[in-house]
Amino acid sequence: MDSRVVKVGMTLSTKLNILRAGVLGANDGIISVAGVILGMAGASQDKYYLVLAGLAGMFAGAFSMAGGEYVSVSAQRETQKSVIQLAATRLQENHEFEIERLIGIYQGKGLSRTVAADVVSELMSQNELENYCKEVNNIDVGEYLNPWHAAVSSVISFVVGSLVPLLLITILPAGMMIPMTVIGVALALLLTGAISGILGHNNVKYAMARNVVVGLVTMIVTYYIGGLFG
Repeated sequence: MDSRVVKVGMTLSTKLNILRAGVLGANDGIISVAGVILGMAGASQDKYYLVLAGLAGMFAGAFSMAGGEYVSVSAQRETQKSVIQLAATRLQENHEFEIERLIGIYQGKGLSRTVAADVVSELMSQNELENYCKEVNNIDVGEYLNPWHAAVSSVISFVVGSLVPLLLITILPAGMMIPMTVIGVALALLLTGAISGILGHNNVKYAMARNVVVGLVTMIVTYYIGGLFG
């Protein structure tokens, strides 16, 4: 298969980058805006001010998340390019040494020197820089992380996540507003915790429990801080 065709579509690393930013954004949207709303509720349960505080938290958090993701992924992208440039320089200035380095890598995987040398010779006979970077640095040349993907994913997911506490506090009657918002937020955090556990190949139950505990602690602390000024 022509390698040029493979690179046209979205790569796995790009998809994972978008998913990571999306799950993180949704989770932060739920917790951050719930904390803002519950903090305000501790001081005053006037629905107008609660909704206003939630909207302010939603927009501030969404742009903050987007900016953070853009800067972070841009730094990773620049690092990838720097590593590839350094690899190109090494191959140009110390070609034999780098070939021996590759042979050593394959010997470390259990191949004899003769077989390792044959493998390296075959790899380096075409797309030398690409194969070198893949084996030595685990970087695919030309397949860089896109900061805009992460930023847009963060904005959208943060807004979607923040709508959970914002809508609950808006539609629920005064007597049920606080407890039902806490329950709704906890359920949403169970979902994002499960997704993050699955994507990260971690213990799903632990990820869910951790997420809910963090969210509950945030809401309790902000509610009582708001109560101090109420």
